[in-house]
Amino acid sequence: MGADWDILIILDGCRFDLFEEESTLYGETQRVVSAGSESREFMQSHFTGRNHYDTVYVSANPYTNELAADAFHDVRNVYDTHWDDDLETVHPESVSKVACNAAEMYPNKRIIAHFMQPHYPFIGETGQSFEAGGMTGGGDVWTLLQNRRCPVDEKTVWEAYAENYRLTEPSVHRIQNHVKGKVVVTADHGNLVGERLSPIPVKCYGHPGGIRHPNLVTVPWHEMPVNTHRETQSDPPKERSKVDEEGVEEQLEALGYR
Repeated sequence: MGADWDILIILDGCRFDLFEEESTLYGETQRVVSAGSESREFMQSHFTGRNHYDTVYVSANPYTNELAADAFHDVRNVYDTHWDDDLETVHPESVSKVACNAAEMYPNKRIIAHFMQPHYPFIGETGQSFEAGGMTGGGDVWTLLQNRRCPVDEKTVWEAYAENYRLTEPSVHRIQNHVKGKVVVTADHGNLVGERLSPIPVKCYGHPGGIRHPNLVTVPWHEMPVNTHRETQSDPPKERSKVDEEGVEEQLEALGYR
């Protein structure tokens, strides 16, 4: 939160090498190490124990529901208002739309836009093709790979993962083109796709908490060209609207967190 940005775009579960391979965004990218290997750890490390009254958090990740009610000036829970029942996630277009509206409503606030992609579930043609083939009864795709029950191989899953990123980038461009301020793109954590852990060299998938594997905690920090900085100020927090707690649990399960 102490870094130089006006608009912070968080791509959930985006490995550095995926971003490096797929990104067409203008600007400069460097490697940074995340404080967490999964979203809850990331949020607890960066956002708890302090107040950010100069910031509005727009989030597709249901774990923001666990943050203190007064952590930010305002929180827009996109997972509560724009959840796609068919995709079982929030489409990136919904996040960019809400983020642009929030930036217009709060011209003197920093904006965090937390996309759910490239995190599973996969919303593209590749991912949807094998999801439709019966990804039920065994958990999310990472659990199925871990248990050797996945109907497709790692290469196909990686393509679906990369496809999720490519489908998100236009929404990142939309924010950059429509919102005044310095835009930085980063991720909360990475993802394992068959890397071996130590000391026991077992292959691992997904993003288990508490593991400091480089592909789990090495994420991009991409600074886009600055148009004009926002002049920000702190104001008392707005009252947060209540969300459906049972619905949040179901959403976290759909995202592979339960």
